[in-house]
Amino acid sequence: MKTVILCGGMGTRLSEETHLKPKPMVEIGGRPILWHIMKTYAHYGFKEFVLALGYKGEVIKDFFIHYHPHTSDITVDLATGAITYGNSTAEDWIVHLVDTGRASMTGGRLHRLEGLLRPQGTFMLTYGDGVIDLNIKELLAFHRSHGRLATVTAVRPQARFGGMKLDDQVVTEFKEKPQTEGSWINGGFFVLEPGVFDYLHGDATVLEEGPLENLARDRQLMAYSHQGFWHCMDTIRDRNLLENLWSGGNAPWKV
Repeated sequence: MKTVILCGGMGTRLSEETHLKPKPMVEIGGRPILWHIMKTYAHYGFKEFVLALGYKGEVIKDFFIHYHPHTSDITVDLATGAITYGNSTAEDWIVHLVDTGRASMTGGRLHRLEGLLRPQGTFMLTYGDGVIDLNIKELLAFHRSHGRLATVTAVRPQARFGGMKLDDQVVTEFKEKPQTEGSWINGGFFVLEPGVFDYLHGDATVLEEGPLENLARDRQLMAYSHQGFWHCMDTIRDRNLLENLWSGGNAPWKV
């Protein structure tokens, strides 16, 4: 089963990093956040990826083209130019790198992949900027149990600031960055059937608007509620938080 990762956005709110690289290549613990996302899927046995490229897609291509030599010992025969590799630590993944247009929207990128994905049946989809401690096999089992076209993982992120309850200027309760109460949001990590392509119409399609709204209207969209860790890397503050979790040995998404 293929996993699509949307990697083409410009990441303007993380411009401190993304003026040089696409957001999925911003590093956490010395590895691109894209690698962290892929490790989660691979941990559960899903090792074939389709990366939907756009802005600075050549940076992602270069990373994977050189991944094997960069994770191997190398012997060069100077007389012949022959190169042999040994002791590689590269993962056993298959990675399709597909240019889906610099200006395409999220649904437009998926629309461009229809020829590759529709014949294969069920596939998974996520964004290239969010990490999670999700059991992918349980997500897939939930999707197969309901028989509808689409499943989205619903998450309840932490608030960005601490919460307080006041009584005439007296603080009666304080919670440091509490989880948002009762507010489920789209955390990505979709499972989709080929029928979803019937809801997509060209490069300008925004997946989160018409397609998902119409799938919900048709009662073809189900939510898998995830109570665990999820965090999206939108800003430099987010990157620093994830970096601190990783460097401190407290990264919930690590597998």
